[in-house]
Amino acid sequence: MSATSEHLAAIAPARKGAPLHQRIAFVVMVAFFAIAPTVIYPVFLMKVMCFALFASAFNLLIGYVGLLSFGHAMFLGIAGYTAAHAAKEWGLTPEVAILLGTAASCLLGFLSGLLAIRRQGIYFAMITLALAQMVYFFCVQAPFTHGEDGIQAVPRGKLFGLIDLSNVVAMYITVFVIFVAGFLLIYRIIHSPFGQVLKAIRENEPRAISLGYDTDRYKLIAFVLSATLSGLAGATNALVFQLAALNAVHWTMSGEVVLMTLVGGLGTVFGPAVGALVVLAMENYLAQLGAWVTIVQGIVFVVCVLAFRRGIVGELARLIRRPL
Repeated sequence: MSATSEHLAAIAPARKGAPLHQRIAFVVMVAFFAIAPTVIYPVFLMKVMCFALFASAFNLLIGYVGLLSFGHAMFLGIAGYTAAHAAKEWGLTPEVAILLGTAASCLLGFLSGLLAIRRQGIYFAMITLALAQMVYFFCVQAPFTHGEDGIQAVPRGKLFGLIDLSNVVAMYITVFVIFVAGFLLIYRIIHSPFGQVLKAIRENEPRAISLGYDTDRYKLIAFVLSATLSGLAGATNALVFQLAALNAVHWTMSGEVVLMTLVGGLGTVFGPAVGALVVLAMENYLAQLGAWVTIVQGIVFVVCVLAFRRGIVGELARLIRRPL
């Protein structure tokens, strides 16, 4: 066995099932989204699941690799535009449209990652922001995006040619399955030997390099995975709302996903989902406040940073002494 393989075996977790407390947390999360439509507007819950997946994908990059991206909205948005265009103009089925949108984000993630991972810290963040702004202005000018009007009245179509997604129940179940599948994939990545190497890079990259790991390659793979899963969320969201618009690629969306992750708990498994629920609930139920919503969000953010420095889930995990 090579030295690299020995080190990988040393840091890889034992092949055991998920801890009991994480299983319970997962069951609670799944039960919430399964039961909640009986009392909460289903379209709002579908938006929460899409953004929970988006935040979880973002958390994979910042929470487990230590790379702060200020441009993650470009993956959400470009996938939404691609899926919406494919469904409306090309008449493709929803599953193909979602796959095309996800593939577009994967390609964009690979190309932008090649440039971004060459730098660290604030320089990495600024490069991702600059790339995201380029994508934003591309979406403003490109004919197929329809500029500020966006792509409207996107048909949901029939899943696999059989299930009519214009039915709210069918659409909800589809989004639910996509969210759970994406969440489980992220969980598996985090707890795999690959995920352990990512944590090692986050904690001490020079030491990871000294152990023989090609850290740039690992960071690029993590960046592409995060972009791809963000695209999956964006493509699904475009079909839910039958709209692809500029707000999805604007820099404020990148800031919003940072807020979701920090409020829920940076570097936790379930934190981004909780953060997405909290932030979107504030936007939805405080909408009557108008522009004051952003001020309320700012106050909540400051309170969370001061009182819950680990985020909501992070503080709960600290109280029960178990990682969540």
